Amino acid sequence: MKDTVSAKLVNKMKSIKSIRTARILKSGEQGATLIETLVALMVLGAIAVAFLSGLATSLKATATVNRHVNADSIAQSQMEALKGAAYVSGPNGYSAAPLPSGEEYSNYSVVIAAAPLHNPDDGIQKLTVTVRHSGIDVTTLAGYKVNR
Repeated sequence: MKDTVSAKLVNKMKSIKSIRTARILKSGEQGATLIETLVALMVLGAIAVAFLSGLATSLKATATVNRHVNADSIAQSQMEALKGAAYVSGPNGYSAAPLPSGEEYSNYSVVIAAAPLHNPDDGIQKLTVTVRHSGIDVTTLAGYKVNR
């Protein structure tokens, strides 16, 4: 008798469980499986990696642009100072003007070269200003100076 009561109870529980399953399936309320969850996490991870790599590339590009803008500004001011200075014969006649102060201009250096356009020197020189950042050439600006 005990076995029949247990068997009836087991059958009733199976019946209740199948009724619940039928209701869930009928209402469309299904839970997410582990595989679905892992796939969703992988998709989100791929999107995050793409976003962060794009952000890193953008930061590098911004730093490069800032370095070039600062170097161009320095080169332009050095060229203006050279053109305003007195004419000096010889290759090592000009020295660099003081660089602007400020943290954004640290690690910059200037190399100035002056060469006569004709030999012998007829009063026209080609000036070349090269701006370096941490020892690497960033920009070069060329111009001419006339002895007046």
